[in-house]
Amino acid sequence: MSYIRKKIHTFLLVVAMTVAAAATVACSDDDNFSANPRNLLTFSCDTVFMDTVFSKTPSSTKTFWVYNNSSSGIRCSKIRLEKGNQTGFRINVNGVFLGEKQGYQIIDEEIRRGDSLRVFVELTSPENGQQTPQEITDMLIFNHESGVEQKVALSAWSWDIKKLRKPVINRDTVISERLLIDDTLRIEPGATMTLSAGTTLFMNANACIEVFGKLQSLGEPGKEVTIRGSRLDRMFDYLPYDGVSGQWRGIVFRNSSFGNILEHTDIHSACDALVCDSSSTDSEKLFISSSTIHNNKGYGLYAENCNISIENSLFSNALMDCIALTGGKTSINNCTIAQFYPFTANRGYALLFSNTTETATYNQSSMLVRNSIITGYSKDEYMEILADSTEADVRIEYSLLRKDTVKAKIDTLRFYGTIFENTEDTVSSGYKNFKTVDTELLRYDFHLKNVSLAIGKADKASALPLDRDALPRDENPDMGCYEAPAEEEKEAEGEDQGK
Repeated sequence: MSYIRKKIHTFLLVVAMTVAAAATVACSDDDNFSANPRNLLTFSCDTVFMDTVFSKTPSSTKTFWVYNNSSSGIRCSKIRLEKGNQTGFRINVNGVFLGEKQGYQIIDEEIRRGDSLRVFVELTSPENGQQTPQEITDMLIFNHESGVEQKVALSAWSWDIKKLRKPVINRDTVISERLLIDDTLRIEPGATMTLSAGTTLFMNANACIEVFGKLQSLGEPGKEVTIRGSRLDRMFDYLPYDGVSGQWRGIVFRNSSFGNILEHTDIHSACDALVCDSSSTDSEKLFISSSTIHNNKGYGLYAENCNISIENSLFSNALMDCIALTGGKTSINNCTIAQFYPFTANRGYALLFSNTTETATYNQSSMLVRNSIITGYSKDEYMEILADSTEADVRIEYSLLRKDTVKAKIDTLRFYGTIFENTEDTVSSGYKNFKTVDTELLRYDFHLKNVSLAIGKADKASALPLDRDALPRDENPDMGCYEAPAEEEKEAEGEDQGK
């Protein structure tokens, strides 16, 4: 037995020595750092572009990889920013921040053969004192022990902007500059905030406008007021964050607020874009004209028991309903209400009307829709929810309506002059009405195509003289907020005659 144990012991000793020798060789290979200038690092990109950022506002984080694909290890005597700390770029290399304690550089960073480093880049740019975005550049420099110098370019556009944190409007105020709003902008009772033509409000993720007094957004053709999210960069190459819903919280009109106006105003990519608390219907709470409410992660407009007028406006793409009305008095004329929300099939309606909630029923409610388009992906884009034994004065006149008439009993007195889309027709209904509904690249153009049944079918007496683009409507006006160009109308007329 001792002989066998001796043999086993000798065998294990030989195996251990072999493994140790192999490990020593491997370690030796990995630790072989060459000063050969032909040994170079490889980078996953040659330029890190931070898009456009607001000055004095931290950017999102970009990242890239540094690979050593050469035959030996590479030692960088320094990794540093060419301009030090002057441009606002912040660098983290493999968990080490190039900050003041480090002298804004890393010394003797070793990258073994076959190994890699991950680099993180952020930017808080200084103010540049200009009205337009200014380019900021720097270089992240890798100084090899061999004397070789490799660089990765850093680039961004920095835009000065005035930032307001929890602003309160307690007296009449006119805003005519672009502003970055952080948290809630509150308009106190008795105060009016007026947004002049061309003004843009950039809203941070937790920002909203809470209106106890009055909001008047007075854009003009070609000089729209815009209220949008604050991110200027991109989620993907084809998709800016501005095209992603839910970037800010939205606008809430409290029950004390009346006389609000949105003219030539573009509000998009919010959670609930417009919410109107229950109010007296004796006074108009909100007037919306020639405006766009687009791509929202909640409602486009939710209103309970309010007096609201909407004309020449586009409501499109909401996770919930593009327009949801409960009770109140609402007038809608020459509007396009299009439900093509792209991020889920479980989306709401284009237009929902109800006269009841869990706690209240509104017997005197009314809604008049004229010369409008109500359409979307589903077979039913208009829905009514009425409490039992109640009445509501609802009329939809001279409008294009996407509703499954086979399943729904249609009252022709209430739906006067209305065209119902054939929901089985894939040629002339739903998204085929419009120039562009691209749910892959998330691009939309709700101007009319010549196949739309809405062309030339509005009521001449009640149609508005100008469309959403402030262009005149012709003698045979179109339904919806946009009047089709003359050439589109001629093509549509020719197709009708051909049929």
